[in-house]
Amino acid sequence: MPTRVLVPIDGGEQARAALEFALEEFPDAEFVAIHVTDPGVIYRATGLETGAKTDLETGTGVRDDYERIRTQREAEVERLLADARRQAEAAGVALETEALVGDVPKRIIAYAEDNDVDRLVVGSHGRTGASRLLLGSVAETVARRSPVPVTIVR
Repeated sequence: MPTRVLVPIDGGEQARAALEFALEEFPDAEFVAIHVTDPGVIYRATGLETGAKTDLETGTGVRDDYERIRTQREAEVERLLADARRQAEAAGVALETEALVGDVPKRIIAYAEDNDVDRLVVGSHGRTGASRLLLGSVAETVARRSPVPVTIVR
């Protein structure tokens, strides 16, 4: 039986099901849920990667947009983590949570390596394309590269 279980969450139903599965399947374990924000999502939303400039009429620019979007994203992530803590609390389990930034699969794997995790439980995501029919790209990458056993929940 694993003693420390990591569940990456992204707000999707599969991630919620993965947390539910982990809580039921490994009742004596310690649990940690992480959310990893890909910084590219924020940059793309602001136009920073396309070299957008300041709006001369309003004096605002992509840097202002970046801060606004980053702040909104941080609030959304905290809501996701709070929802996960409530889900665990309803099952009578304490849940450690952490928000990270970076390449999503790499950060999940690094967290598992650096934090004495001995099981990963991850939700599967349906994607388009033949290679993504059963697994999302994050779930697939994590399953292939994880240093610990991975359970994928559909």
